[in-house]
Amino acid sequence: MRKNSTKNNRINSEVQRALSSIIRTVKDPRVDPMTSVTEVEVAPDLKTCKVFVSVLSDDGEETIRGLTNAEGYIRHELATSINLRNTPELKFVLDRSISYGVDISKRIDEVIAADEKARSERNADDRT
Repeated sequence: MRKNSTKNNRINSEVQRALSSIIRTVKDPRVDPMTSVTEVEVAPDLKTCKVFVSVLSDDGEETIRGLTNAEGYIRHELATSINLRNTPELKFVLDRSISYGVDISKRIDEVIAADEKARSERNADDRT
């Protein structure tokens, strides 16, 4: 099975859907309630799985530690919810792309506001 095959894409999306709901049930206080699974990459042999997790708060590393600690519980729940030949080992990776996008958007807004302020000051100086 190739990495980009239709079967692998279906498995990735099904595992992502299942993990999204399972992570909400983890009772570890380190796991932020605003945690979302942004992407899942299951290996073609179904042995390993990279789970890309995005956290809304600033403490993403603690959430990753909590999820890694609860990996046994999460794998067990994944095995009961999805019927796969092998239940993959999970590796949680912090996905900072959403926070990076928000930061870039804020910076763009700041530059636009500064540009508009400078433009309005120039127009006021030209009138006098």
